[in-house]
Amino acid sequence: MPADVILRLPLSLAIYMVEGYKIITVTHKSADLKDIGSYVLPNDGEESVHSRLRRFKNRMGIDGLMYLATCNRVTYFFHSSSFLDQSFLNSFTRFFYPDSDTLTASNNYLVFQGEPALRHLFEVASSVDSLVVGEREIIRQLREAYGVCRKEGLTGDKIRLAMDATVRTAKQVYGGTRIGEKQVSVVSLAVKKLLDAQLPNDARILMVGAGQTNALFTKFLVKYGYSNVSVYNRTLEKAQALADSLGGQAFPLSRLHEHQGGFDALVVCTSSTGPVINSESYPLLLAGETDSKIVLDLSIPNDVSVDVVADYDFEYIDIESLKALANENLKFRSTQVHKAKAMVELALEEFRSLYLEREVEVAMRAVPEQIKQVKSKAMNEVFRKELDELDEPTKELLDRMMTYMEKKCIGIPMKAAKKAILD
Repeated sequence: MPADVILRLPLSLAIYMVEGYKIITVTHKSADLKDIGSYVLPNDGEESVHSRLRRFKNRMGIDGLMYLATCNRVTYFFHSSSFLDQSFLNSFTRFFYPDSDTLTASNNYLVFQGEPALRHLFEVASSVDSLVVGEREIIRQLREAYGVCRKEGLTGDKIRLAMDATVRTAKQVYGGTRIGEKQVSVVSLAVKKLLDAQLPNDARILMVGAGQTNALFTKFLVKYGYSNVSVYNRTLEKAQALADSLGGQAFPLSRLHEHQGGFDALVVCTSSTGPVINSESYPLLLAGETDSKIVLDLSIPNDVSVDVVADYDFEYIDIESLKALANENLKFRSTQVHKAKAMVELALEEFRSLYLEREVEVAMRAVPEQIKQVKSKAMNEVFRKELDELDEPTKELLDRMMTYMEKKCIGIPMKAAKKAILD
């Protein structure tokens, strides 16, 4: 857009200038979680994901494109002059999902264009739109997705501008609200309970089960420096993998009753349909010890029998109590959503000005060269005869004066444009 046109636009019309931003996305709000995976682009060997994205970008005349895939959303964020009508969506579906019925596939799309697209992106990054409100992982995922797409030459200046604003907005939300406070993950809450007990790093931790939950729990143990861990599992290889990450020991579940050395904390989570820790096995695990114990039962149904809970004195933390606390914490985070959305609206206002300013900068890239050409023509053509009649000192002085004016004239239009935007 020419600079003179931009300068005539009042800031109130800036909203129309961001209409090029578009989002096509499938999220937990538009589809079942089990179906979202079918929208993730595969690396099938014949053509890489980013090669397909590049072909689509070129075919549809898109300025810049970014692709994000997580466990609960698949998002295409791009800038284009095309309108997101049904024809575009049909072309989009046929290109990326040729085996799907276009109408059925598009029923799961959420479509945004212009300022609503930017608002959606800002809210996603700020975790307002996340499956778990306040979870910060999404901003890392967004930044990594953008970094890869930029490296692949897919993004362009307008996507860069929007992503810079997105990251900045997310940081402001996380720093200016309490949306990320209070854990809502059951595993992170369980770890917090363990940390609250202030067990030393050499505390004896007995872990029963090596599935996904205990694997995640293990990552926290590594983070906080716990290594005196014994892992029991039906499949010894899985137990060994967890134990190796901690520098601990691994045993088959069949030898649990032979455990030696007692424990300070018991973490149990298996796929068993009945209690694994019962009135027969628990006394053996105690090895005659009578001091305080912590038992974290992260299974449904519970892996610790009701008899053990009733007959022995220990701090018992089960999945239901952790879920109740997680729900309370999630409700607290939800109280911060209104404040976060207000901050997003302020960020959108700032982005309008930023976008206009950038448009002026791009439009005026040619101004310095044009001014140089005017100077050159003046000295070498229009006033050449007059200049030839001057002595050398006068010519040098005049050249310095023209060079000075050239530099000043280059800056004047940019300053005037920026002032017009701010006013």
